[in-house]
Amino acid sequence: MKIHEYQAKSILEKYNVPIPQGYAAFSVEEAVEAAKKIGTDVTVVKAQIHAGGRGKGGGVQLAKSLDEVRNHAQNILGMNLVTHQTGPEGKEVKKLLIEQGIDIDRELYLGMVLDRTVSQFVMMASAEGGVEIEKVAAESPEKILKEWIDPRVGLQAYQARNLAFGLGLEGKQISSAVKFMLSLYNAFMANDCSIAEINPLVVTKQGHVLALDAKINFDDSALYRHPELAELRDLDEEDPLEVEASKYDLNYIKLDGNVGCMVNGAGLAMATMDIIKLAGGEPANFLDVGGGANVETVRNGFNIILADPNVKAILINIFGGIVRCDRVAKGVIEAVKSIDIKTPIVVRLEGTNAKEAGVMLKESGLDFIVADTLEDGARKVVGVLKN
Repeated sequence: MKIHEYQAKSILEKYNVPIPQGYAAFSVEEAVEAAKKIGTDVTVVKAQIHAGGRGKGGGVQLAKSLDEVRNHAQNILGMNLVTHQTGPEGKEVKKLLIEQGIDIDRELYLGMVLDRTVSQFVMMASAEGGVEIEKVAAESPEKILKEWIDPRVGLQAYQARNLAFGLGLEGKQISSAVKFMLSLYNAFMANDCSIAEINPLVVTKQGHVLALDAKINFDDSALYRHPELAELRDLDEEDPLEVEASKYDLNYIKLDGNVGCMVNGAGLAMATMDIIKLAGGEPANFLDVGGGANVETVRNGFNIILADPNVKAILINIFGGIVRCDRVAKGVIEAVKSIDIKTPIVVRLEGTNAKEAGVMLKESGLDFIVADTLEDGARKVVGVLKN
């Protein structure tokens, strides 16, 4: 689950992570009042959307007077902000963060994620702050410093010092950075975060280290432990179909193609999308219906997929391990009959009772296209689109 910058900073502040003084604003007047509270010569007006690159898109502006704060707030609130992460459609800005201007000496990067390859958390730092870290990783990976964290002992002070020295910090900057990193680690672990990213992490001309920006995502599977965090979810920032799918515990992500995918298992779903691409098609979604693909699950999956007007054909790819293929076939048949689907459907079932399932589909009286393999299914669904 993603949250806004102002929400992330509020959480970080509780764990003594230094942040600039700032207030959320939902109207122009609230923005002006927030600037009055801050009272600095320079105030920053920042658009709040779930995407990076806001500054390049015009969503971050400096103001040197209350009139400028008002003008920037009027211009940013309600704007359709387009960044490299929103795509060309952009996102409407409905919230602002009004923040004190900071006397910046250096911009750095600090982030923390789970490294699944070694089953440890890793804290990453780079002197290349304020830019897209993905670009740094691709072009200059040696500029990203890493400290892997044993979950049994946590982040150690010497590891934080290693990162601070590697960033070229000096004097009191080092102790300030070490405290920052240890506090960030505590916030990350206490809230079951999946990512925490401070970009930029800034060093002020006074030698202080603080989070000029903050991005935090949470592990969805752990939200039951944090009902207060679940309340921070902003449905306006999510795709309506993804919100609807979450009501039925379906793992759905909307994409830009025209081949709807219904699969059980995240790995198989990703493989299915890859095979569709290799066959010359474009997947319209990622949809993992889980291990129990019953009638209700399949029906809900169809409704979500078909709510996307771009979908022109559907590929169902189910592996019958936990659930038998004949049971899945029965669910697919009943679901299709109940909602009268006109879109071509290619079905590939493999695993327990797959042969019986194939017979059921062919004898159902419905116009299913049955595939023998995943590659066969991808070719057939792409072929349907070309006819």
